[in-house]
Amino acid sequence: MGVFQGAWTWLTTAGNWTGDGGALALLGEHLYLTAVCLGIAAAVALPTAVWLGHLGRGGPLAINLSNVGRAVPTFAVLVLLMLTPLATVGGGDLPTIVALVLFAIPPLLTNAYVGMREADREVVEAARGMGMSGGQLLFRVELPLAYPLLMTGVRSAAVQVVATATLAAMVGGGGLGRIITAGFNTYDTAQVVAGAVLVAVLALLVELAMIALGRVLDPMRGRRGARRTNGRSGEPADEDGHDRTGAAPERESLKAPV
Repeated sequence: MGVFQGAWTWLTTAGNWTGDGGALALLGEHLYLTAVCLGIAAAVALPTAVWLGHLGRGGPLAINLSNVGRAVPTFAVLVLLMLTPLATVGGGDLPTIVALVLFAIPPLLTNAYVGMREADREVVEAARGMGMSGGQLLFRVELPLAYPLLMTGVRSAAVQVVATATLAAMVGGGGLGRIITAGFNTYDTAQVVAGAVLVAVLALLVELAMIALGRVLDPMRGRRGARRTNGRSGEPADEDGHDRTGAAPERESLKAPV
């Protein structure tokens, strides 16, 4: 029996999906770890990045400090944390949560900060000239403009956490990684491939879900990237209402009808 055929057999065997150690239970653990880690990382990184981006200073230092964590392998962090008293807290999940939070912060912080700083400065200055307060400027102008990059960071972090959470099984944690480690322990290559397929499919589904969520929550949905057309030529119009040929749109005559 080939490896892929064996993996298919494993995936289609009902007994592998039920019970405490079944794929469904492990999937629940995996999603729990992902949601908790992503939530904590977002709660730390996003407000920090948005505020620093709004102020326009301190961001590069914060980004560089957060990116230092990328140079340290997540598995090494997990092993080190398992040697500390944290390993006995929260049923043994705390080291995994801490390691994955540290892993998720850099893309969240970087994308949110860059999004804030790359917000159209002409629009921001125009809003400031209209008398908007700092809070109004932040929530009504800068955040909506930064939203695409901010959500890109959230989506990237979510997919990375889903993929990296499989390492938790190597230090005794839960999640779909236990299917892979069990396959390694029993020299069952088909089970290893089946576990890898489950993680890959879950990562893909999470990314699609985050894309859909991003579109639903977009504060400028229906307006962002809208193509306004010139009533005469049908060409997309620019900000001043001119079409791409530079011609101004026709305007209604000011003469009163005879």
